[in-house]
Amino acid sequence: MSEIKFKTNINCGNCIKSVKPFLDEAIGEGNWKVDTENPDKILSVGKDIELSEVVEAVTDAGFKIQKIEE
Repeated sequence: MSEIKFKTNINCGNCIKSVKPFLDEAIGEGNWKVDTENPDKILSVGKDIELSEVVEAVTDAGFKIQKIEE
C-alpha cells in the first residue's frame, strides 16, 4: 500500500488510544498506523485519504502533525 507519512507527537500507547476515535471516525479504522518507535512518531495513512481530514482529526485530538514531504 502506498502511504502518506506525517511527523507527530503521538508518542505512546495512551496517545494512540486518545487519537484513535478521531482518526477512526475521519478516515476509518485500519486505515492508519503510528510508529512510536521512530523518533519522529510517524503516522502513516493511505494515499487515497483526504489530507485535511487527517490533520483535523489529529489536531482535534490535541496532537501536533506535520506532513513529511517526499
